[in-house]
Amino acid sequence: MLVRDSAGLKKILEESKTIAVVGLSPREEATSHRVARYLQDQGYRIVPVNPRAVDQQILGEQVYPSLESLPFPVDIVDVFRRSEFLPAVATDFLKAEAKVFWAQQGLFSQEALDLLTQAGIQEIVMDRCIKVDHQLLVDPHAL
Repeated sequence: MLVRDSAGLKKILEESKTIAVVGLSPREEATSHRVARYLQDQGYRIVPVNPRAVDQQILGEQVYPSLESLPFPVDIVDVFRRSEFLPAVATDFLKAEAKVFWAQQGLFSQEALDLLTQAGIQEIVMDRCIKVDHQLLVDPHAL
């Protein structure tokens, strides 16, 4: 089910502790890096997922090549990949122990939404920035 309401988004953000960031760039100027650093500063454990950066650490954390390769569960999967890649990321998501699929602002895929919904995933967020929603709903003083 697609979560769009403020109460549902706030609940997800307040109950979550671990966020896997798919497409997290090692470049500090990249949007994915800035958003992940903000989330880390707010107390979330960040888990970088980037097959091109597995030989390094990002934000002091080990990088994993895929969601399926994660050896532990995560609460949110935050996706920084173009919309055409969302179905593949959704398929990988279904092989991992994860609760919430979150596609960043500007990203939407009906195919990915259908895959996740048919698999029974209850919390799906698309076309929303997790940092902006956190600032607005959880920590308005961070604006």
